[in-house]
Amino acid sequence: HPGVVVAEVQPDSPFHGLEGLKHMASAIVPPIYDATLADLHLEADTERAYAMARDLARRDGLHVGPSAAAAVTACVDLAQTLDHAVIVTILCDGGGRYLSDQHLWGAV
Repeated sequence: HPGVVVAEVQPDSPFHGLEGLKHMASAIVPPIYDATLADLHLEADTERAYAMARDLARRDGLHVGPSAAAAVTACVDLAQTLDHAVIVTILCDGGGRYLSDQHLWGAV
């Protein structure tokens, strides 16, 4: 559909804490990666993603990990630039493996 815009999200720096996401400028690029498939290339900040993971757990009951929360922060940023749109993302990881990570969860 010509009205669909595809966006990708990656960390905003090579030294990040977003497990599962690659900073493509500094990563070993997998052979299956095709940068031309995305219309928009968005970046996510680690600390904002961690804060979003906490907010999603507290406010919405969504227990997601940092890479899913990074996708949500990118969607929020994108939404602020648009007048009207439907934005869809995939929450690509759960928060279960991060339960002992005090840096991520603190006091939820």
